[in-house]
Amino acid sequence: MGRLSKNQKAVAEKIDTEKLYSLEEASALVKECSTTKFDATVDLAVRLGVDPRKANQMVRGTVSLPHGTGKNVRVLVLCTPDKEQEAKDAGADHVGLDEYVTKIKGGWTDVDVIITTPQVMGKVGALGRVLGPRGLMPNPKSGTVTMEVGKAVTDVKAGKIDFKVDKFGIVHASVGKVSFDAKKIEENAAELLTTLMRLKPSSAKGTYVKSIAMSSTMGPGIKIEQKLATA
Repeated sequence: MGRLSKNQKAVAEKIDTEKLYSLEEASALVKECSTTKFDATVDLAVRLGVDPRKANQMVRGTVSLPHGTGKNVRVLVLCTPDKEQEAKDAGADHVGLDEYVTKIKGGWTDVDVIITTPQVMGKVGALGRVLGPRGLMPNPKSGTVTMEVGKAVTDVKAGKIDFKVDKFGIVHASVGKVSFDAKKIEENAAELLTTLMRLKPSSAKGTYVKSIAMSSTMGPGIKIEQKLATA
């Protein structure tokens, strides 16, 4: 039982598992409770009272985190030559079309976000078997299929993330890094929760937000009170 387990034990003692913390308290506590040597990611898990199998209860959308995600987002833009310079000027890491389509067919997916234009979706759609399971398939709803590729790259680099409810009714999203100031973690998380409230399906019955938990990579979950999410 090495030092890490002592650390984890000490951390566990800081959290009252019966208590619902305020977003402000949780944002400070998640920093204290990180035991990794690297700059861990802070995640929010929101359990919703929806049935994601019903199309009219699928909660998905995008949110621009005011303080970004803290990670360098690697962006690939698949586009025709007339859009390449726009994508490069906006800071895209990879720009092209046929060569990347071939690389992806061969299993290459060394990027975080793929942006494309409507005209080339025919070629990109054929990559669904590779991109779908990795959550990399461009989608008009998340702003990644667009004619404005430059703006899309800028938004993603600045902290725009997309999310969708999983089959268990939970939305998972990263809201920063443990190196962030606690106030920035709190404000990023609040922006996500506010966005989720706006997306409440009219067909969802009963309690919409069932639980909220914040955690860092390999860190314990901190339960958060739901009063922020009662709108």
